[in-house]
Amino acid sequence: MRSEVRKSMPLLSISVVMQLTDLTARQIRYYEEQGFITPARTAGNQRKFSLNDVDILFDIKDLVDDQMNMASVRKIFAMRAQQKQEEQDNEALRRMMREEHLRAQRLKTTSIRQGDLSRFY
Repeated sequence: MRSEVRKSMPLLSISVVMQLTDLTARQIRYYEEQGFITPARTAGNQRKFSLNDVDILFDIKDLVDDQMNMASVRKIFAMRAQQKQEEQDNEALRRMMREEHLRAQRLKTTSIRQGDLSRFY
């Protein structure tokens, strides 16, 4: 099982998360209301948190402890999300270019993009 899948599995109850993070139940529910975390719910409507949720709560707690207000915390999380999206987009572009290059090598031709980009080299 991949590490990211394991980290996203909802396993922890709110009482365990409270002990791990040293946050109150009210604080955890507030961060959920603010959209920072989205814990899974059991059939009995109990919250179940993943390790990713706990990491986010630790990040928020650290920022708040450093005297950041919630508006600043939101901005920081938005910038992180944008940066992560840009990294994913760049990785997808690199993967596409690599696959196209390998395909062109197999066919013993140049790729269309390689021809377009060659004028810049």
